[in-house]
Amino acid sequence: MEFVTYEQDGFVGIVTINRPKALNALNSEVLKEIEAAFDAIDLDATRAVILTGAGEKSFVAGADIGEMSTLTKEEGEAFGKTGNDVFRKIETFPIPVIAAVNGFALGGGCEISMSCDIRLCSDNAVFGQPEVGLGITPGFGGTQRLARLVGAGKAKEMIYTAFNIKADEAYRIGLVNAVYPQAELMDAAKKMAAKIAKNAPIAVRACKKAINEGLDADMDQAIVIEEKAFGSCFETEDQKAGMEAFLNKTKVDGFKNK
Repeated sequence: MEFVTYEQDGFVGIVTINRPKALNALNSEVLKEIEAAFDAIDLDATRAVILTGAGEKSFVAGADIGEMSTLTKEEGEAFGKTGNDVFRKIETFPIPVIAAVNGFALGGGCEISMSCDIRLCSDNAVFGQPEVGLGITPGFGGTQRLARLVGAGKAKEMIYTAFNIKADEAYRIGLVNAVYPQAELMDAAKKMAAKIAKNAPIAVRACKKAINEGLDADMDQAIVIEEKAFGSCFETEDQKAGMEAFLNKTKVDGFKNK
């Protein structure tokens, strides 16, 4: 692939958007390659994924304005669907995805980070949804995920004013989980991914599915989703090994994803 690279580091997969001359902006080809990269991940050999951008200036600076500038209404809606389909694939990907946000995360960059389970950022990160300043709305989930993550009032403020926020503000409002010096960001992301990878994969995946599905349900439906996720873990080798180790005051020597 031309614009996306993939690296396997033990149980951790690293997807890097690699278009630094354009600050890793998303065009149709980049979106297609991101989708292909996730489709190719071996779910048996991978227990967590890190998504990042190449270079130190930008995670993803946004969608490609040059490509969007001449779109018709129908083409604009289709381009929005392309981005939303890819980001939804990330959001519902069976295993956890950590965004390591290094620099600009504007427009589509903010949106793709929000489709990940956890966001870690560098101290030079900048987040924003600047679309109304270009005469459009956010089109890759920004009006929906931002409100769910930081509350409707703050999301409306950011979107209506097209005002960017820095890393410390992103942390304060709960948009990111943690802020690190630029040089430490990937190590921190790998450390968190390794912590996830040490736990029982079937259970972790069931937790992701239950959280995602439960957020869109009322509480009575949501607890049924949890009950089913809870029950699905029993009779697995990992559940038996984990509980046996606990009762014997030992530790599991590597969960097997079985």
